Amino acid sequence: MKPLSFIDRVVVVTGAGRGIGRAHALLLAERGASVVVSDLGATVDGSEVDGDDPAAAVVEQIRAAGGRAVASRADVSTESGAASVVDAAITEFGRLDALINNAGIVRTAHFDAVPAEEYQRYLDVHFFGSLHMCRSAWPHLIASDAGRVVNTVSAAFLGNPLMTHYGSAKGAVFSLTRNLAIEGAEHGILVNALAPGAGTRMVENSADGLSPEILHRLRTQLRPEQVAPVAAYLAHPACRVTGEVFNAAGGGVSRTAIMTTSGIHDPDLTPELVAERFTEILTVTAEAKPEVIAVPEPQST
Repeated sequence: MKPLSFIDRVVVVTGAGRGIGRAHALLLAERGASVVVSDLGATVDGSEVDGDDPAAAVVEQIRAAGGRAVASRADVSTESGAASVVDAAITEFGRLDALINNAGIVRTAHFDAVPAEEYQRYLDVHFFGSLHMCRSAWPHLIASDAGRVVNTVSAAFLGNPLMTHYGSAKGAVFSLTRNLAIEGAEHGILVNALAPGAGTRMVENSADGLSPEILHRLRTQLRPEQVAPVAAYLAHPACRVTGEVFNAAGGGVSRTAIMTTSGIHDPDLTPELVAERFTEILTVTAEAKPEVIAVPEPQST
């Protein structure tokens, strides 16, 4: 297969100063993309901003290798911060073709021990950060010949110990992905989600919520560089799916699909009938179909 090139493509990657986001930015730049490396430089739990500038360090590395990149330390959890990141792309490179929303925070705690303001902070960073970035990027993605959005979710949105605040915020990002996929289709914008697994500082900060086996595997076998190829494909014009969730860890890639069972139908439904036929409601049969969002065929010119 012909190598997938990003020459003449401009991509924004948030949370790109470290870990998985850094791997995304480096791979995209290596493939020819002009990259906006966005990273506030916050602590893992988002409680404060560190003193270093990881975005600038990644940009320096990209430029040293002959690539094109610009850094942004704006706070994507705010409308003005997200707009600033997109402005950096337009000012420096003149366009925007793809957006990878990777910025995130995490810590583990029992749901009743997390204060309400912390739940809000997780929504601000994960959900509103992705939303603000998409809103700011949207007109430029429409103008692109093949706009792409990759949102970052987590297996925690399906449930994970000590991660109600984190998993719930990621669940909101999943729903955002599905709805934007519907709205974006008419404009040629494809929107998918990536659930990554890699041994990063975020994993270390969420260690209490992971089993010892999973934690050991994350620490020893799963590298951010093994996640980046999936993000790169989803951000490339060659990608022709939308509204999907893909898991990537340690070289393994899979799809998480939402399915609707055949269930039952009875106009005279009663609680007793539901109870009696509950197994039929639950059972996934051959007739069950994934909830797929169709991608319109590209119009010929």
